[in-house]
Amino acid sequence: MWQNIKLILKSVRQYKKPALITPLFMIGEAAAECIMPFIMGIFVDEIKLLNTPDNFFHTDGGIPVFYIALILLGLAIFSLICGIMGGKYASIASVGLAANLRSDLYKKLTSFSFENIDKFSTSSLVTRMTTDINNVQMAFQMMIRIVIRAPLMLIFSAVMTFVGGGPMGFVFVALVPIVSFGLFLIVKHAMKVFTRVFKRYDALNQSVQENVSGIRVVKSYVREDFEKDKFDNASDGLAKEFILGEKIVALNGPLLNTAIHLSNIIIIAAGCCLIYTTGTWTWSDASHTTGDWIGGILTLGQLSALITYGIQILMSLMMISMIAVMLTLSLEAIKRIGEVLKEEPTIKDCENPLYDVPDGSVKFDKVYFKYKSEAEKYTLENINIDIKSGQFIGILGSTGSGKTSVINLISRLYEVTEGELLVGGHDVKEYDLATLRNNVSVVLQKNVLFSGTIASNLQWGDINASEEEMMKACKIAQAEEIVNAKPEGLQSRVEQGGANFSGGQKQRLCIARAIMKKPKILILDDSTSAVDTKTDRLIRRGLKEDLPEMTKIVIAQRISSIEDADQIIILDDGKINAIGTHEELLKSNKIYQEVYYTQNKVGGDK
Repeated sequence: MWQNIKLILKSVRQYKKPALITPLFMIGEAAAECIMPFIMGIFVDEIKLLNTPDNFFHTDGGIPVFYIALILLGLAIFSLICGIMGGKYASIASVGLAANLRSDLYKKLTSFSFENIDKFSTSSLVTRMTTDINNVQMAFQMMIRIVIRAPLMLIFSAVMTFVGGGPMGFVFVALVPIVSFGLFLIVKHAMKVFTRVFKRYDALNQSVQENVSGIRVVKSYVREDFEKDKFDNASDGLAKEFILGEKIVALNGPLLNTAIHLSNIIIIAAGCCLIYTTGTWTWSDASHTTGDWIGGILTLGQLSALITYGIQILMSLMMISMIAVMLTLSLEAIKRIGEVLKEEPTIKDCENPLYDVPDGSVKFDKVYFKYKSEAEKYTLENINIDIKSGQFIGILGSTGSGKTSVINLISRLYEVTEGELLVGGHDVKEYDLATLRNNVSVVLQKNVLFSGTIASNLQWGDINASEEEMMKACKIAQAEEIVNAKPEGLQSRVEQGGANFSGGQKQRLCIARAIMKKPKILILDDSTSAVDTKTDRLIRRGLKEDLPEMTKIVIAQRISSIEDADQIIILDDGKINAIGTHEELLKSNKIYQEVYYTQNKVGGDK
């Protein structure tokens, strides 16, 4: 846990100064508030001695009441200034920590390989980026303010009860352990409840995420009521946990109020005896074996100060208990954030990486791959493929055969488990990651357009691209008509997720974006499934005629999309079943024959 805390505190960085200044102001505020009751006691006693208004400025052998009032005013102003400045700098430091931490967490996430990301669910990562960081922010603010202030108030007030009230301070010595034990039990049970809250948050975020991203499916299947119930269950579960936790924490109030009233009764009863009763009170302490306390030795001002100090002691205990509950939430949040920050990317650049990819050749040499090291079965087994630069390669296989896994290895989104994978004649591990991925452009199955404009989306491929270059890429990808149909052309608005475009339009724009990178290798992972066969044929023709030197690797479910490929690779259960041309496979391969005749029987592709 300390390792996680140290990791979190590294994000303070430029906010170290306000974080260090805040405790100084808190010490000043606590000192002023603890001195004020003592001075107030003197003030009360001096007020009793006033005989005439003139004595407000003069006393016999004592401090003039006017000056005492000025001292109290000065202490109050000093305490106010310290409190304001402490709050200001604590806010700056805590908000700054949260901003840095959120930035560090996001940068860490972007450095992860797919293998790293697979360890955390999306909903859990969202919770860590939002709720967990907010809890850490509040905890840090409390740490540099209340965690300093509350113990100091407790210690100062306890000392001052003995300074101002002598043995009367033992009233609080007796009460503090009792109250502390009660608060400990409250905090202990509250901790267990609040620790469970984070799992509830994850479940709630997951429900929201699934519903928002799949809202069209939800509506098309008329599952709104079911999803509402699902969300309500997650929300109610979270609410019930919080209510239970708050009920337990709410016991702080009655416990502290009882202790305050009990201490006040004891102090007032005993104090009145010491103020007004004549006779003796025998007592002993470390410096006196026996002595007499004569009635009248405790003044009214001292009694007033004792009551105030008692309230301060008990309120400090309550503040400490609340801090303990808050720290419980934050420690769990710190642990969860620390898990992400400590996670090391499984894919990193080598010491002296290559910054140039010579060509688009790809070679798999006895490659084995599995997503998790502890997995018993390999996802890909003994993959041997030799692709020449500029070739058009088709990959065909049933769902789960390993098609996407093959292309993920080429751009090094995952690491090869065994064997060697060469791109441009060099092992992919020898390349700078950015260089490799800039030269291997992938259009994934799930097409994503980002909110902005068509131009801003295409510029993901080349930030400095001209309109002429963007339109050329759109022409090759058969997306030119999409742009021309919009009144604002390339500057036409793209809604979040490309919601204002059809599936086929999104696919064509994503292909154009990939072409904008001018890669050595272009991979289309079933990226023309939503377009008609004519448009599919035109896209393939454009890629072949306009980008002859670019290696094209196409994963497809339709044979018509890959029948003119230089090589077609048939994958089955993570292994290569066959490699050949359309004519060769149609004569000799059963899997290819079955797919071909099934598709042509229903008139799908010819």
